[in-house]
Amino acid sequence: MKRRNVVFKEQAGHQVVLFPQSIGERIPVHHPVRLVDRVVDELNLDRIMATYKGGGTSSYHPRMLLKVLFYAYFQNIYSCRRIARAL
Repeated sequence: MKRRNVVFKEQAGHQVVLFPQSIGERIPVHHPVRLVDRVVDELNLDRIMATYKGGGTSSYHPRMLLKVLFYAYFQNIYSCRRIARAL
């Protein structure tokens, strides 16, 4: 399979914030968002990644978008507008 020049936006979930505390340290150990994070990180996204053509501005990584969608569904938020407001 030919490699495409796809550039994704940086994911801030594992980066240190402006203050000494990281985002991960602010989330309780047994919070459901950690489960969603682990599950989506285990998914094989090869078929989804193959649909990205590359070029133009950077895209949000499909893994990050799936995490948002899964967590929203987990919270019984199904409307795109409500998901956008929650973000």
